Amino acid sequence: MEVNYFILSFVLIPLIGFITSLLTPEKKENTISRLAFLVVLFQLISVVLFISFWIFSGAESFNIKEIVLYSSKEYEFLIDIYFDEITAVYLFVGSFVSLLITRYSAYYMHMELGFKRFFNTILFFFLGYNFTVLSGNFETLFIGWEILGISSFLLIAFYRDRYLPVRNAVKVFSIYRIGDVGIFLAMWASHHLWHENITFYKLQNYDLVHEHLSGHSLIGIIISLGILIAASAKSAAFPFSSWLPRAMEGPTPSSAVFYGSLSVHFGVFLLLRTFPFWEHQISVRILIGLVGLITALTAFLITGVQATIKTKIAYASIAQIGIMFIEIALGLETLALIHFAGNAFLRTYQLLVSPSVVSYQIRDQFYHFKTYRNVQFPKFLKRFESTFYVLSLKEWYLDVFMQKWIFFPVKRIGKYLHFITIKNVFFIFIPIYISGIILLENQQIINAEILGFLPGLLAFMGMLMVFKSFSEKENPYLAWVLILINHFWVALAVSFNEHFEFAETFIYLSGISIASIIGFICLFTLKKREPEFFNLKMYFGHVYQYPILSLVFLISSLGIMGFPITLSFIGEDLIFSHIKAAQYALAFFYSISFVFGGIAAIRMYARLFLGPHCKPTHEISLKSS
Repeated sequence: MEVNYFILSFVLIPLIGFITSLLTPEKKENTISRLAFLVVLFQLISVVLFISFWIFSGAESFNIKEIVLYSSKEYEFLIDIYFDEITAVYLFVGSFVSLLITRYSAYYMHMELGFKRFFNTILFFFLGYNFTVLSGNFETLFIGWEILGISSFLLIAFYRDRYLPVRNAVKVFSIYRIGDVGIFLAMWASHHLWHENITFYKLQNYDLVHEHLSGHSLIGIIISLGILIAASAKSAAFPFSSWLPRAMEGPTPSSAVFYGSLSVHFGVFLLLRTFPFWEHQISVRILIGLVGLITALTAFLITGVQATIKTKIAYASIAQIGIMFIEIALGLETLALIHFAGNAFLRTYQLLVSPSVVSYQIRDQFYHFKTYRNVQFPKFLKRFESTFYVLSLKEWYLDVFMQKWIFFPVKRIGKYLHFITIKNVFFIFIPIYISGIILLENQQIINAEILGFLPGLLAFMGMLMVFKSFSEKENPYLAWVLILINHFWVALAVSFNEHFEFAETFIYLSGISIASIIGFICLFTLKKREPEFFNLKMYFGHVYQYPILSLVFLISSLGIMGFPITLSFIGEDLIFSHIKAAQYALAFFYSISFVFGGIAAIRMYARLFLGPHCKPTHEISLKSS
């Protein structure tokens, strides 16, 4: 029992530190920085002591079923903690690197306007990091996964009065959100494969895994592909590599802790944690190895043509992560853990000294200038060199690929839905929804084939609402209402599955509804105060004048997207647990709605409250800054 409390302290220490930092006055810089440093130092000491005790006790893995948040006959949502050698390495590296960053940041961020906000976000990230590392099942992991995503967005957009940091923060959050599709589909398929909330501890049982996969190889592949998509998006592997350099818009300490050392390695962590599940699926191992190989090769080539030191370090880190993917695919787990620790320490050091290195290199080039030697190659080799050079300069068009094949089609579909207006929502879609509820209560009058088709159709309609919200530029009210309506469509769609009860519907919609009402009040208040600067065509920077309103709307946006601050987070998993194994369309439409609904909400927050201020009477940063 004492061991359980010790492990739980690895989450409680960052949580207490984060809450305390929120309550600390903004003007007390020394208090804020020392608090963050002491919290991480205490965490590091606790981790070292516990790991030492764990090793001398035999280094056996153990699982702690801590808190059951919801339980029914068919489903159990629980917070599960798991500790093994992977957890030990990630805990130690995370605590040590975070200690360096908090100490460094006390000087680097001195006199910055957002000093307290920076340390609040760092401690929030540290909380999510430890929660993810200690997670014992997909549900617990996803809580930490979400915290990592939103803290990443906040740190990239730290300079929130500038255009590029805010724009790139939204872009990175969007890629993270796409990776969440993989986690959600893996969770959905896992419910049907195991018929329980499977823990990572049970995945260590080879006989159990083999028994379940022997007759359900397709579901096993779906779970493995979902894990690979999530891991690739989180670790900036191919084809998601282009987001990592964009994330360097934040302060150098946040770049070091997030995109050089810790957060960017969580894709590797996910593959390591789930390795016992897919290690005997040869096709999956080959695919992971190929993704790692392509990632390493493209990132290596792009690294050689980068003009800035931070992007050069970013792509160098991606290349090493690609090699880690290969190592895991080959079954070299211990080597991958050592590689992770070495790469994390190296990239942290490189990013923290990068300003000094740039200054030194400029001085060195001035006094020791050397002319470029033009080496003559055969003509066909010169063409290859030029081709790879241009492709590397264009980052192999990975960013263009993401925009053209993922985001632009969604925007294009949303623009075709111009008939969806506030008026039509109330006079057309609400009556259709009420008709759906009446049919739900009288299912016996519906043909069986039509009844089986209805859930997918309703979820598809909800997805269209989200697409319209994502592409909406004129009316923030409409974009906000459509996100809410999507959740109601999804709840209705799943309710046609006879085992989804009203109480579970209430759990799903309760937090989302409250968040949407608060967000609507924020929009109404902003519209009343700034009627001329109230649309989604540009970034208005209203946080400059309305910081409290901005914070409340951010929390509302997190609530309406299902962030783990309300019961709706449990409701999202309940929805997936009640989507039948054959309802692939319903699972896909709901996953896409979840992803783009979250992106649309954050996009609204960014455009209304972040960026250069819309009024020339205030300080305005250059668009290129």
